[in-house]
Amino acid sequence: MKKYILPTLTVLFLLVGFLIGNAVSNKANAQRFYIQNGKIFSASGKIDQLLQLMDRSYVDPLNIDSISDGVMQQIVEKLDPHSAYIPKKDLEMVNSELSASFSGIGVQFTIQNDTVNIVAVISGGPSEGAGLLVGDKIVEVDDSVFVGTKTTNEKVMHTLRGEKGSQVRLGVVRAGTNEILHYTITRGDIPVVSVDAKFIIHKDGHKIGFVRANKFGENTYDEFISALAMLKSQGAEGYIIDLRENSGGFMEQAIRMANEFLHNGDLIVYSEGRAYSKFEANANGIGRFQQVPLVVLIDDFSASASEIFAGAMQDNDRATIVGRRSFGKGLVQQQIPFADGSAVRLTVARYYTPSGRCIQKPYTLGNQADYEKDIFERFERGEFYSEDSIRQDTTVYYTKAGRIVHGGGGIMPDVFVGRDTSLNTPYFNQCVNRALTYQYAYDYTSRHRRELEQITDWQKLEQHLIAANWLPEFVQYAESKGVTPNPAQLAVSRPLLTRLVNAYIVRNILGDDGFFPLFERDDEITVKAVDVMMQKFNGEL
Repeated sequence: MKKYILPTLTVLFLLVGFLIGNAVSNKANAQRFYIQNGKIFSASGKIDQLLQLMDRSYVDPLNIDSISDGVMQQIVEKLDPHSAYIPKKDLEMVNSELSASFSGIGVQFTIQNDTVNIVAVISGGPSEGAGLLVGDKIVEVDDSVFVGTKTTNEKVMHTLRGEKGSQVRLGVVRAGTNEILHYTITRGDIPVVSVDAKFIIHKDGHKIGFVRANKFGENTYDEFISALAMLKSQGAEGYIIDLRENSGGFMEQAIRMANEFLHNGDLIVYSEGRAYSKFEANANGIGRFQQVPLVVLIDDFSASASEIFAGAMQDNDRATIVGRRSFGKGLVQQQIPFADGSAVRLTVARYYTPSGRCIQKPYTLGNQADYEKDIFERFERGEFYSEDSIRQDTTVYYTKAGRIVHGGGGIMPDVFVGRDTSLNTPYFNQCVNRALTYQYAYDYTSRHRRELEQITDWQKLEQHLIAANWLPEFVQYAESKGVTPNPAQLAVSRPLLTRLVNAYIVRNILGDDGFFPLFERDDEITVKAVDVMMQKFNGEL
């Protein structure tokens, strides 16, 4: 890993030097604003001159910091779609998405009927120690009412998170009680989990390890390698790595993960930019899973570090890529802080897969609107359903074994799996789009929690739910929410609707360890991945 550390330290020292020099320069220039012959002069740029003039001379008092933030955002928006200015008030929240932990009370929640409902209490966290339970409804925070239409996910996270050691007083309503219960909770470190699924799939006497990573954060590699080791101890003969809807994160984590599967000297990724020295990452030959059969799952929302990993596996002919064309983000950002606590994430380089392709999809500087429409346009063209509808760059690249691959718009899977809409009906779509499947599952769990919690195996819990025959009750529930019953459409969508609601109920009781094995069992991409793995076991791939 030393070859990865040295370039990082070099960049860090250069960055520190730049920041120190910039701070000294700014301090000196602060006193060099003046007007002569009716013109503004300043050692700083024209934007700084205008802001200083407004702050000094405008008729009314101004919040210059707020105006500066707006100006900074507009400037950075003139660049590529992935460069971003992050105001101070948002920086902690943005950074926490990829950090190893954040400070909070340790619950997962959903908002139902304008009320915060606790759907999970993190084991060992502050809320568990204080006595909060799954199913509790938070109605007060620090003795103030905390319900209503203005209760948003962002507001809840901003309120419940806070400095480690600080306290928050919650008022909760609990099933079976007629009073508001009050708890004072001391905030603590809450781990951010990247690997949210790891289980064994049994198929024709074989054991296949399934690992799903939702991001590439600070601890993703450690979580990932622990998951592989656990599944190996359970007899896994091959692995399916699920990177669907994984929007990326730290490049270094993807490099370390790829290193586990590649042979000594195999190129993983390289990157370079105008002021960014070329950096290459090669496998060091000590990976513990260099020989095992491997399948990687991607989709339209797999991006950045996910594409680095998938590209390294594809270009080295190490894994079979299954799913749909990935997002297409081949740019590298560097986060640079400002003295006021804000930061800019500036694109400093492009990265390239081992075959030499940059998978960044086309963009126009300053035109984020069209860039963001790309996914919708893919859908409109039908490429979510048909491989023939996919448009790719015609430039040819070659994998290690000489297979042709393309760049300029994401990673194209080796095995394409289109979306299966045969069970979708207008009735089902209305229920899903209005989140009624999720809401009903939560309501059903709340009413039956005592009996459901007696079952600790997801397969037995699913059989219990099938026997309970909750579907007629769901139809009545959906009708009460404005969805008119349609028996013919319900008959078509019944398998899909049943699977979805059962999976949500299982998650409410057993968490992700129960949800993902049930949900993935009938998923079309996972089913195809298992078929591909069986071909590998049989020597057909």
